[in-house]
Amino acid sequence: MSTTAKVPQEMKSNQTHGSVLETDNGLMRKSISDWRADYEKKVKSGEKAMRLIRRGHRVFIGSGCGEPQHLVRALEQVAIQLADLEVLHLLSLGETSYTDDTFRDKVRLKSLFVASGSRQAIAEGRADYTPIYLFDVPELFHSGRTPIDVALIQVSPPDEHGFCSLGIAVDIVKAAAANSEVVIAQVNPRMPRVLGDAYVHVRDIDVVVEHEEELLEMLPPLMNETAHQIGKHVAKLIEDGSTIRAGVGSVSNAALYSLREKKDLGVHTDMLTDAYLHLVEQGVITNRKKTFHPKKIIASFCMGSRKLYDFVHNNPMVEFHPIEYTNDFSVISKNEKMVSINSALQVDLSGQVCADSMGYTIYSGVGGSVDFIRGATLSKGGKSIIVLPSTTLDGNDSRIVSHLSEGAGVVNTRGGVHYVVTEFGAVNLHGQTVRERALALINLAHPKFREQLLRAAKRLRYLHEDQLLPPPDGEGYPDQWEVSQPCGDDESVLFRPVKPTDERSLQEFFHALPLHGAYVRFLSEMRVFPRRNLQALLNIDYEKEISVVGVTGRIGAEKVIALGRYVLDEETNVAEVDFAVRPEWQRKGVASYLLNHLVKIAKSKHVTGFIAFVDPNNQAAPAVFHNTGYVVHRSLNRGIHQIAIYFNQPAQQCYTDPVKAE
Repeated sequence: MSTTAKVPQEMKSNQTHGSVLETDNGLMRKSISDWRADYEKKVKSGEKAMRLIRRGHRVFIGSGCGEPQHLVRALEQVAIQLADLEVLHLLSLGETSYTDDTFRDKVRLKSLFVASGSRQAIAEGRADYTPIYLFDVPELFHSGRTPIDVALIQVSPPDEHGFCSLGIAVDIVKAAAANSEVVIAQVNPRMPRVLGDAYVHVRDIDVVVEHEEELLEMLPPLMNETAHQIGKHVAKLIEDGSTIRAGVGSVSNAALYSLREKKDLGVHTDMLTDAYLHLVEQGVITNRKKTFHPKKIIASFCMGSRKLYDFVHNNPMVEFHPIEYTNDFSVISKNEKMVSINSALQVDLSGQVCADSMGYTIYSGVGGSVDFIRGATLSKGGKSIIVLPSTTLDGNDSRIVSHLSEGAGVVNTRGGVHYVVTEFGAVNLHGQTVRERALALINLAHPKFREQLLRAAKRLRYLHEDQLLPPPDGEGYPDQWEVSQPCGDDESVLFRPVKPTDERSLQEFFHALPLHGAYVRFLSEMRVFPRRNLQALLNIDYEKEISVVGVTGRIGAEKVIALGRYVLDEETNVAEVDFAVRPEWQRKGVASYLLNHLVKIAKSKHVTGFIAFVDPNNQAAPAVFHNTGYVVHRSLNRGIHQIAIYFNQPAQQCYTDPVKAE
């Protein structure tokens, strides 16, 4: 359906081409030339507009959901009569025929990212892919390294000043249009008018093709249970007041939806999707705490639904900028607590990330992931997060691998990776050795692949030959027992089940304890803590044995300030319990909370009680047991106090608490 751009009524009455206007003080001056007459001269049909394209031209096509579909169809009609055309675009979602074999000698596509519209053609060698960071693309045009003969773009109707909005696709389109010999613009009333650095004036357009049609839309990716589990782990890493950006894909999308309990998040992103809109509607995204562009969503292009396009239309909450601005790491890093979430296809045991290819087959592209990874890591309090399912969709292959597949591309190097998240948890690899990384990543892999990865890591000399893993038939890491608790003055401790990656921090914890400190039996005589002893504490089944640590600090840089453990005696169904607290954290309620947390876990597993063996000089431990709310039974045997509590004996019942001599 064709339409004519509407000229505002109030402008018709007082402006005509070459007219003279009277100012308030009565002085007369000649106005600038009216853009409307120029606009009308530029209006042509799509068919006539395509006559400007010649053999050998490089033709740029507007990006993603902003693709000028009518102009593309017109191009396809004339392309068969031409030769050696090069079509350049960022990514295409629309259905096109110029990549068909019919156009083999006529048109060659050069894509800067691989999406559904070009993936097969590139895989079959009928089109080309250029690996490049999104931030660097505009400079190809500005420098003349990639000259453009004709740019096909889509814009909104001009406003009263003659400015057309690039709408949902500003990204590299503005730079392409500014550096093209000929600009052909499809003026579509359905294109939103977005605010920010997102305009092109009528005088900078050579041909106007008026055509109204629905914009391309991208349905939200399907999110399975694995994606939701990954999202839950990501949510634990993101603080209130953070500024966020998520890449493409179902896992990144699920991570955004998992943030519904957060407060005052901001947005600085290249791609805006419906997931962000959902968080705006939930009151999660307010942008109030942003340190750069406060109260504003900053984006470069939209890929989503009509509802999203209506949201960004003339909305002062949203600003669109060219990709060379949104993806500039020095700009991104000005947002404190900047969080970048990017999906991956494989991560090897040293931390190398493949995100753009499956072996030699290009699946997506470099895109903006590295731009935002770098910006987030330079941000004060920022985080870079890589997300991926532990297995391929069919479950036949692990995505945590000993080495990347042959032909796989390294998008993020082992030196640049920070957080990695699968459905089995999150680790922070920053500053970790290859040995520490390998152990951490093996424990993020699916359990059925862990032994295989362990053998490979030992073969590669990444891990010690005596390295153990938790029992394969164990429960798996029980993240439901992670809880943050205030302790002391404005201090918070995370109590969580121990992980195999806690080895070094546990060593440091043990060495921080005094030789005769206030701790229970299992630490009493140890001065050296070799790996074999630590592995017995770390690699547990989480069913008959539980170890809980109290930690402070970020994942990957956590400091263990308390440790509690119980081991079940299956004959009596009573567990022996041990615990210890760093001296500087004692008398802050840490030991009491730790023991009560162990009680909750034990009761959920139908354990009937705890028993502990304590040095008689340790006066603090009995008091901790009294804080559980159960009757405390004490006896003395060979100079060691035995303390017992039974979960069917609450303290209000009248039981004696004798101390018996041997």
